[in-house]
Amino acid sequence: MSENYPIEVDVRQVNSLMQSGEDFMFVDVREVREFETASIGGAVLIPLGTLQTSLGQLEPYRDKRIVIHCHHGGRSLHAAMALRNLGFSGAQSMAGGIDDWSLSINPQISRY
Repeated sequence: MSENYPIEVDVRQVNSLMQSGEDFMFVDVREVREFETASIGGAVLIPLGTLQTSLGQLEPYRDKRIVIHCHHGGRSLHAAMALRNLGFSGAQSMAGGIDDWSLSINPQISRY
């Protein structure tokens, strides 16, 4: 069973998770055109509108951490809450989204 993760995690914490090699699923819930404009390496694109039909992809992480991001954090928070309601207790939203990631972690990622 997953630990009691807070519903939101900041970009620095996510970067630390990536650097440490922790096994978690990193999900981008933005639209395809946004993903093509800017993306974070290692994130799997599952647009928010397809989340319900993509649960099979997430199933291996039902009892593990799933970090979700979008542009600023609104859609990812919605997705994290929806997944928690479906039993994915380790679902978390990356506060600030890819915009904060490009400002705080990797300025090579385009802002839009």
